[in-house]
Amino acid sequence: MTAVLADPLAARDHARAMAGTVVEAMPVLPPVADDLPAGVDADDLVWEETIAAGGYATRRLSRGTRLRLIDLRGDACASLLVFNADMPSERLNVADTVKVQWNAYLSAGKLLLSDMGRVLMSIVEDDAGTHDCFCGPSTPTSNAARYGEGSNSGARPSARDRFLLGVAKHGLGRRDVHPCVNLFKGTRIEADGTVTPLVGPYVPGRSVTLRAEMDVIVVIANCPHVLDPRDAYTVTPLRATAWRGAVTPQDDPIRHATPEGLRAFQNVDDHFRR
Repeated sequence: MTAVLADPLAARDHARAMAGTVVEAMPVLPPVADDLPAGVDADDLVWEETIAAGGYATRRLSRGTRLRLIDLRGDACASLLVFNADMPSERLNVADTVKVQWNAYLSAGKLLLSDMGRVLMSIVEDDAGTHDCFCGPSTPTSNAARYGEGSNSGARPSARDRFLLGVAKHGLGRRDVHPCVNLFKGTRIEADGTVTPLVGPYVPGRSVTLRAEMDVIVVIANCPHVLDPRDAYTVTPLRATAWRGAVTPQDDPIRHATPEGLRAFQNVDDHFRR
């Protein structure tokens, strides 16, 4: 291989010979999926990608787009950042997501709220039921402490470092990596305040579908949960599928589920009234 790379023409031929190679974790271009929900046209598919264990992905999604995440083998951890695509200084606020909804446990019908009181995304379907709003992403330090190594270029990267790579693709930097939610790996707060990790492994194929209520940037890191007690770096591939959809109608049941949620949707309406 060294000899090939030393010769530019040989390197070019080697690279071209790789065309058409399919691996387990990669984006599909153009996007193709054979399991879209009933009524969704294949032409509306905008993103199809399998995110590797220890990998990351990012995408800008238009208002109304549905994003389905599937835990393919039961041990994925989708750490998620969300930004207002038009003004990335507005981003997911996990503290407000919890306190405004009077609920710390995400499930179908719950909202991901921004630091400006607007709904960035809503959870329209969820058959996983184990998610985490408390712990944030793993870090190089936490990974080094548990696995003996946690560098971004090594075999055991952290979610925070993967976030740094993802946000950089949108012109953002370290200070833009805000607290995240972790999907598919949960936590339970006990009566004495102890945090109990709920990390599985679980039955393969669990899924969560989110709806973009604004034009958003999503960044997903698929790394072990920061409280995963296992000594081995354990995480499995995560699938992301997104398709265009209608903007949330005025009579949507999630919109009207709570007075606080309705106000957050009205703040979105006001944002797009300009």
